[in-house]
Amino acid sequence: MTTKHVAVILSGCGVYDGTEIHESVITLLRLDQRGAKVQCFAPDIAQLHVINHLTGEEMPESRNVLVESARIARGEVKDIREAKVEDFDALIVPGGFGAAKNLSSFASEGTACNVQADVLALAEAFAEAGKPIGLMCISPAIAAKIYGPGVTCTIGNDPDTAAAVEKMGATHQECEVSEMVEDKARKLVSTPAYMLAQSISEAASGINKMVDRVLELTQKA
Repeated sequence: MTTKHVAVILSGCGVYDGTEIHESVITLLRLDQRGAKVQCFAPDIAQLHVINHLTGEEMPESRNVLVESARIARGEVKDIREAKVEDFDALIVPGGFGAAKNLSSFASEGTACNVQADVLALAEAFAEAGKPIGLMCISPAIAAKIYGPGVTCTIGNDPDTAAAVEKMGATHQECEVSEMVEDKARKLVSTPAYMLAQSISEAASGINKMVDRVLELTQKA
């Protein structure tokens, strides 16, 4: 089997203002276990804000999404503007509020949100090339922005978030934490992860299935 190359988009470091660390580490671990080569990317932009993860309160400082993402990637992260779709077989975007605050404006603008331009351009390029994309936790909220109306995805079963996803044009499918939802026509695979998970093992149960399926879909490209 030829080695698969997967791009992973990070959105900072920490569930409340960046990438969900457990989700990203589980994803990177599973990809490595399956023999995939990974390159992490992040936009070189300021975070929406910085949250004290001990108290949940906003802090009076500024941090950079690319610099913070380097914490998770052990320094091995590149500016997303360097990412070329032809270099990769698949794309995966872990969740965390960074997906809704830094990669998009979903947290603040809801259904009227925009996706960060470089993130959107890369994701659209994967979609147009028919290459599989994996989204988890809150990141499926941007699925309709990538694929347009009618795309099927899941954020689990939160009624308000599901309603917002549907209002943006996607079809939301309820899903258990240990399962995934696949839009076969679009090669989009999504899983709830910490939208539902009560433990790191629960998060891993669905993420591992999603990663495995994304890699399977690269065989059919």
